[in-house]
Amino acid sequence: MTRTREIPFVKMQGAGNDFVIIDHDPAMDYCSFARQVCHRHMGIGADGVMVLGGSSLTGYSMRIINADGSEAEMCGNGARCMAVHIARKFSLAPGFFTMETQAGKIQASVAGETASIQLSAPRDYRPGIELVVDDKKFTAHFINTGVPHAVIFVEGLGQMQVEGLGRLIRHHTAFAPQGTNVNFVERVDEGCVAVRTYERGVEGETLACGTGSVASALVAYLQASAAPVPRQGAAIRVVTKSGEALAVTFDLQVVDGNPVITHVWLKGSGRFIGQGVYYYPGPVA
Repeated sequence: MTRTREIPFVKMQGAGNDFVIIDHDPAMDYCSFARQVCHRHMGIGADGVMVLGGSSLTGYSMRIINADGSEAEMCGNGARCMAVHIARKFSLAPGFFTMETQAGKIQASVAGETASIQLSAPRDYRPGIELVVDDKKFTAHFINTGVPHAVIFVEGLGQMQVEGLGRLIRHHTAFAPQGTNVNFVERVDEGCVAVRTYERGVEGETLACGTGSVASALVAYLQASAAPVPRQGAAIRVVTKSGEALAVTFDLQVVDGNPVITHVWLKGSGRFIGQGVYYYPGPVA
């Protein structure tokens, strides 16, 4: 059954990563909705859809639906946008609050249109994966920061063919079966990297990726020395393609010679673009 429905929405962007935010609707086919509303010409246009719901555990929950209709466990830029949206929608007093996601519970704090979010501890770190792609050799470092990411250090970031190479690496057998997001990273100076990201689910390069920025920062820090050195409050600036620099902080411990990263925070913008009603000519569940 298909009928046109009026769906209230807010559009936001964080570091150029843009989202359509709607309230939870049990009758909504989110996959179909995302494919239509995210279309840059036939819809509103966005990298993804964020769904705000309630939670018996935290009071707030969010779901992330990519532009292709697939669901992501986490999105750092989207989570910041959702945090700013929640703070304004519910007139929250300054302080920390918690959101429930597919990747677990995350804390957030908001000041105007800037948000800090605490991501889940990274896992599955696999450095030094040798790849041959399009007759070129790359060394990738894999880490899961809520979603899977491959980090590849390059020189001449601005000249990288992110769309073509990113697509091939995203589907490489080394990252089967779920595939991976792909981050091309160039060191700017001590404590700062620049990154361009091919995003799984968007299936193209985006202006920024929050979890990709975190993955790039963590791997850059770990790869900067021959052996990990414990540190509290380590900080890396990540310059995204949009030009906005995101701040990543974390604690590093070493257990049996292996790095253990905790207390990962991502700080950056969550800005309102507009709001309105979308006329959704789609199926209902």
